[in-house]
Amino acid sequence: MKWNIYKLITTMFMIVGGIIFLIPFIWMLSASLKPEAEVFSYPIQWIPSVFMWENYTAVWTGEFLLAYWNSIKVTVITTVIAVTFSSMAAYGFSKIQFKGRDILFLLILATFMIPAQAILVPQFIIYQYLNLFDTHMGLILLNSFSVFGTFLLRQFYISIPDDYIHSAKIDGAGHFTIFTRIITPMVLPGIATYAILVFIFTWNDYQGPLIFLRSDHLSTIQIYIAKFASESGIMYSLTMAGTVSAIFPLILAFILGQRYVIEGMASSGVKG
Repeated sequence: MKWNIYKLITTMFMIVGGIIFLIPFIWMLSASLKPEAEVFSYPIQWIPSVFMWENYTAVWTGEFLLAYWNSIKVTVITTVIAVTFSSMAAYGFSKIQFKGRDILFLLILATFMIPAQAILVPQFIIYQYLNLFDTHMGLILLNSFSVFGTFLLRQFYISIPDDYIHSAKIDGAGHFTIFTRIITPMVLPGIATYAILVFIFTWNDYQGPLIFLRSDHLSTIQIYIAKFASESGIMYSLTMAGTVSAIFPLILAFILGQRYVIEGMASSGVKG
């Protein structure tokens, strides 16, 4: 009986907490469908008196579509590259024996303690020297190689017994076959978790495009919304419509992969 009461209280607490966290999103969605005069009306009118679908029509112009496409392109390519290279590095540092492996991994892991802001100036200089400044390729490479991703996926690869590798080697399989056909399919929850994290981080990245992009036709959705809000700051309904449109891919990605996120976070770091 006491246990049921405890579960009931915990459930109610989680429901209330979830509603509190959803309030900003609900207000943003409501404001995006209101006439401009009703956005800051008091008391708050959660359901618009008139649903202004025209707000979304006004936002989805050519520039918004271009920025949306730029974000999709940069985010998808970055996610694919980051997952590929982090998986390969994680496999190498967990399943391949070579001299100085652990020391090299510790040195790589130590770079994770360096704040990203501390290396912005060297990155900027290198990008200008390599003609990667103001290009999508430079923006893609910026987030394609992650120490965190290598560390995270290494925990999943370590959890796979080495007996699978030994059996595959007896059958004549090389490391590429073992990596792609045997070990990696066993850690798909971890890979999916990391892919979603990279997707969300890259899509929401504001600092990278702000510093390394200058041309308007290369702007990502975050830069475009900030520019749109500054140019039409009094049109909060249109700004909220653009913001709701911008977070839709994140909601879709999390809905599709939430099971992997929960499983991946629960099992990561168990072994190391």
